[in-house]
Amino acid sequence: MPGGTAVRRALARARPRSLAYTLVLAVAAGLLTLVGHGAGTAEAVSVCQGRPARTVSFATGELRVYRTRHYACALVLAKRPGAPRPMKVTLQPRGGRAAAVSGNSGRQAGPVTVHALNRCVRATATVSGRSAATGWILC
Repeated sequence: MPGGTAVRRALARARPRSLAYTLVLAVAAGLLTLVGHGAGTAEAVSVCQGRPARTVSFATGELRVYRTRHYACALVLAKRPGAPRPMKVTLQPRGGRAAAVSGNSGRQAGPVTVHALNRCVRATATVSGRSAATGWILC
């Protein structure tokens, strides 16, 4: 069967190429995993969508408010991450109910998101009994 030997020869030549191709892809995927997103940057990636609208620092933490066209998002970060402590973040659209997230955390509380198209919002945050508020913003 002369046709069978030609097929075997073609497969024998193709195997090393496909093995090398697979090896190159595996190495590239490993390097991308090691490098990761944002390697070399000191700033952490936020869990809220949108652009920063207001940041309020206080004795034990920092309240951050972000906005998109339709939504507002808030979170609170501890100034000194470490042992779990009581934390709470609240975000209220004008004329609506406040949304809140609370609990014991060592780093952050939130995010909390509310629909705020054409509405003012106010945010409050508490870390270890100390708090901060924004007042009505994004009007």
